[in-house]
Amino acid sequence: MPQHQFAVHVRPEYLPAQSSPMEDSYVFAYTVTISNTGSVPAQLIARHWEIEDAFGETQVVDGLGVVGRQPLLQPGEAFQYASSARLQTAMGIMSGHYFCVGVDGHRFEVAIPTFALNVPTGGNEPH
Repeated sequence: MPQHQFAVHVRPEYLPAQSSPMEDSYVFAYTVTISNTGSVPAQLIARHWEIEDAFGETQVVDGLGVVGRQPLLQPGEAFQYASSARLQTAMGIMSGHYFCVGVDGHRFEVAIPTFALNVPTGGNEPH
């Protein structure tokens, strides 16, 4: 088992009630679960997100922690949080990474797998 390793799972969701397609405003929520799959307790210190819309316009978001927290995760422990992003297009992608540090002082990055933000098709979108 690697000493310093986190696993990241993201579940995106379109929020039609907060979106205004006529004004090119699409809001997506996403729930992130971060699990310490390593053997050393480690803390999430900072985040880096890249949010790209269908036109290739990219927003970069850097900051300390997530949702105002810098969770310290024991091996096998998980932390979950929810946040949101607003796009000017009905589809886009997000990716990024977390900066973490083990209790032994070892610094490491954790990739956030690229995921899609898409307005559902099939009549679910507002008219």
